[in-house]
Amino acid sequence: MKKNNLHPRSVHQGRYNLAALTDDLPELAAHVFKNKHDIVTIDFSDPKAVFFLNKALLVHHYKIKFWEIPSGYLCPPVPGRADYLHNIADLLAPRIGDKVPTGPKVKGLDIGTGASAIYPILGNRLFEWSFVATETDEVALKSAQRNIKENQEVVHNVTVVQQMNPAKVFEGIINFDDQFDFTMSNPPFHASPNEAVQATQRKIRNLGTKKSGKATRNFGGRAHELWTEGGEVKFIQSMILESRSYVNNCKWFTTLVSKKSNLPIFEKVLAQVSVKKQRIIEMGQGQKQSRILCWGWK
Repeated sequence: MKKNNLHPRSVHQGRYNLAALTDDLPELAAHVFKNKHDIVTIDFSDPKAVFFLNKALLVHHYKIKFWEIPSGYLCPPVPGRADYLHNIADLLAPRIGDKVPTGPKVKGLDIGTGASAIYPILGNRLFEWSFVATETDEVALKSAQRNIKENQEVVHNVTVVQQMNPAKVFEGIINFDDQFDFTMSNPPFHASPNEAVQATQRKIRNLGTKKSGKATRNFGGRAHELWTEGGEVKFIQSMILESRSYVNNCKWFTTLVSKKSNLPIFEKVLAQVSVKKQRIIEMGQGQKQSRILCWGWK
């Protein structure tokens, strides 16, 4: 499967080298086949195949030795997640002479890290950044903590903590004297379970599969990972309003925005809290289009 519109620094340009990936992760081999066009590929509608592909990418490109996700939890697409981090690096670069910042002194806050802890893992392996990662779900929290603990390359630079109040994003996490270079978030996109199911059915049709009946998700995902009351509009609005209390603690607040039509809503909220800087960074991977909303006061 070809990937386009990825960041220029991405190692995931072009087609996946499935031969090299299966060499590094033999479990992937059971899911590799030739399609009717005689192209070696995997079934991107199969959750197990998608999981082993992304695990193989982590092993092959980022030298991750351990990575597991509980059944049913979200499996993040590694190329797109890496792109978010590459764009964060570009966002921070002007502060140091337009050079990509590296090293553990660069500190990020990952909101809702999920069972995979993918952003801290990739951010540390790409740029050696340090992270605080938050999670509300106890099963996902324990999984994320294990994924960090079992990888000696990242364990000393990543802390996974539980957000005890699901209604809050930064409160209870950011202390008075904490300093972060950036925050990041991949919020639940949908406003209801039905909306999430409809989106899954559209994805299955786009993949060209013949599956019918109960919709499945090729990347998995528990309810709280896929939808929240009010959808991403309410979640991001609340995040922006809450960030106003932490203007001195962070240089850039950022979040993914799935629906471009929601941007004018967020821009109005940013105006209400009198941000001093804001930016929208477009991202694209295959058929998936998204963008990063960035704002701050420092």
